[in-house]
Amino acid sequence: MGNWFVNNWFSAIIISVWMGLNIFIFVWFYFTYEHGERFYYTRHLLGSALAWARAPAAVLNFNCMLILLPVCRNLLSLLRGSFVVGRYCRTRTRNKAVTSLLFTLAAVHTVAHLLNVEWLNNSRQGVYDKLSTSDDSDHKTTYLNPIRKNNIQIPTYFVFTSIAGLTGVIITLALILIITSSMEVIRRNYFEVFWYTHHLFIIFFAGLVIHGIGQGEDSYKKHKPLFCHNRTEDWGKIPECPIPQFEGGPAQTWWYVIGPMVIYLCERLLRFIRYMQNVQYRKIVMRPSKVLELQLVKKGFKMDVGQYVFLNCPAISQLEWHPFTMTSAPEEDFFSVHIRSAGDWTDKLIDIMEKLPEGAQGPKMGVDGPFGTASEDVFDYEVSMLVGAGIGVTPFASILKSIWYKFKDNDPKLRTRKIYFYWLCRETNAFEWFADLLKAQENEMEERGMGDFLTYKLFLTGWDQSHVNYIMVNMDQETDVVTGLKQKTHYGRPNWDKEFEQVRNENPTSVVGTFLCGPEALGKVLEKKCGKYSDVDPRKTKFYFNKENF
Repeated sequence: MGNWFVNNWFSAIIISVWMGLNIFIFVWFYFTYEHGERFYYTRHLLGSALAWARAPAAVLNFNCMLILLPVCRNLLSLLRGSFVVGRYCRTRTRNKAVTSLLFTLAAVHTVAHLLNVEWLNNSRQGVYDKLSTSDDSDHKTTYLNPIRKNNIQIPTYFVFTSIAGLTGVIITLALILIITSSMEVIRRNYFEVFWYTHHLFIIFFAGLVIHGIGQGEDSYKKHKPLFCHNRTEDWGKIPECPIPQFEGGPAQTWWYVIGPMVIYLCERLLRFIRYMQNVQYRKIVMRPSKVLELQLVKKGFKMDVGQYVFLNCPAISQLEWHPFTMTSAPEEDFFSVHIRSAGDWTDKLIDIMEKLPEGAQGPKMGVDGPFGTASEDVFDYEVSMLVGAGIGVTPFASILKSIWYKFKDNDPKLRTRKIYFYWLCRETNAFEWFADLLKAQENEMEERGMGDFLTYKLFLTGWDQSHVNYIMVNMDQETDVVTGLKQKTHYGRPNWDKEFEQVRNENPTSVVGTFLCGPEALGKVLEKKCGKYSDVDPRKTKFYFNKENF
């Protein structure tokens, strides 16, 4: 538990504050509607279902304000100027926790209001008592019970003929579609479904803003319900009991979401301006394993290591924007991305580029970014562990290139003194496009007497018998038969306990940043190892876990 807190203390504080605020808002509004005199008559009609509908609604409003902020990528990049805020911005549970709470509270809110409609209908029919029908007089111009007909009205009819009911159905359906399309299997394999369905958030927020319009609220002025509720025959006849006026309250959701909405609109405007800026192709290269490398040039573009951009190709889709980590270094006069075949959009882009005549410019490309990610902080640590899986090596290509340039330029600001690099791949071809960079790194470090600065280990997790036979025949060669590097390729998955133990022993007093771009399962393993091998003694080794994710 102590090691976990060392690695996650700020995230734990943020989550605790968020949970505390949610609990406070729920309890405050629950007791307001359950015991407040202002809502006495509404509560008489609906019972505790009133509080169980309105308290979750208040918490929903608060979290709908929060859910917009993570999609404001420029805002988050700006906040990354702070070390601790940067850690919060990359907390993996933030969206999942808020979304799960939204879904749960929406379900409670919906069930409570369905009961409310049934009880309002029963009150209109006089099922309960005289007080429940006391606002049915002809001289009244405002009503507490929105059901005005004495004939039986099924709840479904009322739901689809009222503003609150109709908008409630629409935003609930939108929320269900948004959440279900966010499942990992859909997001990874059917990204277009995920992308388009998420734009239902526009309908969701539009409906949310007007959802509360016209819902009944008590308005008493001089009327005292605790004194007058059992004297309905005296309403309007004695000073203490004037005829109560009931009116629909104003929608309040916009109070919560107006700020994030303005920020998001500014975000969209900035994205449009970036989209209109001209992007030139410097080089288009097809790498092994059907990996496309694009080297692009854009006026005024500046990046940091490990950052990512969103790309849009109108020739494929006007609306789709896809994230790609840049593999170039800030010191280069261009920025590059490596794109593997991983879906309809990437397949179409690769097909277009493969059919281009030699030396021709590619199709128009919109670029939004760059945006900060976890690996941007790699140089804040004296020691860094970089773990990439498959194409997940891309942010670390940028880091290693930048280190190369910093050493060549003798950059005095370089704080990093040791890097451990691990790359896990299923296919031997996947190593090919990155091997040239590692070879250059090897030679550069040896020439400068810094051979121990970079320790890298490549792990091949998939092979066949023919590959095994080839390795056995050539195992005595000085360089690796797969990559041509001096460091031999390892077969199978890393023994992470052994690797962390080695790093801790070699760096007994260092803070080690552990960076991953890879699958969620591997991230969970590494996060546990960071906690296991961190020492509670501040003078000894500590591991901090960071993860890339889109």
